[in-house]
Amino acid sequence: MGLLSFLIVGLIAGFLAKYVVPGEGPGGILGDLIIGIIGAFIGGWVFTEFGHYGVTGLNVWSIIVAFVGAVILLFILRAISGRRATY
Repeated sequence: MGLLSFLIVGLIAGFLAKYVVPGEGPGGILGDLIIGIIGAFIGGWVFTEFGHYGVTGLNVWSIIVAFVGAVILLFILRAISGRRATY
């Protein structure tokens, strides 16, 4: 898959995942892109473990896979960071 299509899939997936998972998302468009790209790797691994294809290119299936991975990543990040006390 080309670098440009991977970045586009990552950006879309990160943007969508930020609005599905409650809480404050990481820094802007760059944060969305990073979450989406890492999510694409996580989603590809999870889907491969269950016998499906991972991210295959610039298509709806790849966006779904990356979105699922980004949601998983955001839930993990929220669980690790926890709630911070405000004084």
